[in-house]
Amino acid sequence: MLYKLAQKALFSTDPETAHELSLESLRLGHRLGATRLLCKAHSQPVTCMGLEFPNPVGVAPGLDKNGDYFEALGDLGFGFVEIGTVTPRSQPGNPKPRVFRLTGAQAMINRLGFNNKGVDHLVRRVKNHEFKGVLGINIGKNFDTPIEKAADDYLFCMDKVYPYADYITVNISSPNTKNLRDLQGEDQLDRLLEQISERREALTGQLGRRVPIALKIAPDLEEEALPAVAQTVTRHGMDAVIATNTTLSRSGVEGMPHADEAGGLSGAPLKQKADQVLAAMRALLPSDVALIGVGGITKGQDAVDKLELGADLVQFYTGMVYRGPELVNECLKAIAGRNRE
Repeated sequence: MLYKLAQKALFSTDPETAHELSLESLRLGHRLGATRLLCKAHSQPVTCMGLEFPNPVGVAPGLDKNGDYFEALGDLGFGFVEIGTVTPRSQPGNPKPRVFRLTGAQAMINRLGFNNKGVDHLVRRVKNHEFKGVLGINIGKNFDTPIEKAADDYLFCMDKVYPYADYITVNISSPNTKNLRDLQGEDQLDRLLEQISERREALTGQLGRRVPIALKIAPDLEEEALPAVAQTVTRHGMDAVIATNTTLSRSGVEGMPHADEAGGLSGAPLKQKADQVLAAMRALLPSDVALIGVGGITKGQDAVDKLELGADLVQFYTGMVYRGPELVNECLKAIAGRNRE
């Protein structure tokens, strides 16, 4: 109810301003201890990637790109928060306006372009924190790094965040960085994951801890490309696949205001496409490779659907824009009901 009242004011301004206002308000509530009072705690422990998650519902990256708000987000009942995408150097992202609401479809289009303060800022934020859940860190490449040198950026970020991340996500599926999705091709993916796997072995030896690594893929991959992705993930010992990122498809939003804007579509219209990729990957991957289901969660049943299709965990972002914190509780209640059946 409180969020519905606030939403009217937030939706009267542009989406990026509303995003910043919401997060700053949340941070203030966290400092005052108010957000903990508003949200219910749900203990639904899940073991995934060798980690103990307080519950299976998490924040997708993009909501907190720089690690400035993850402790406050944790107050809302999430079992895990994934921050980023972060790049080696700070970068402003694409020109504004670059985020658009498609309210009638509970959807958004963004072409942010990995705007962030750089990995050193994020590391300063996560060195000492109070968050009790699992912290994932999502890494990417700078916009001006040639695609043939993309691995250098991922390894640079990996070195920086490895001591502080509970798990690391390799984001090769954003549609808003030129040529990034080319890294999903069989040969390029093989070379990238080989280097990431080798670097993890070295870091494990140096630091005495093995950090799980997840690969985030696009919903727009052709069905015939998925077996090669699954085989490459398995061959190089990745711990999880996150399905999926935003889509370039405009199915379900045709003719709506802003539907023709460039960028990735998220929210309710993405669900069917994301679920198809999720189900396909579950069939292709061995059982010890985890799946995190993302895309189109706007109600509790949506989260349950992803678990039924083989996800071990779920994440959302756009759903929070339209439903607010109540979506966390709704998803956890729905999952608890499924588990009792």
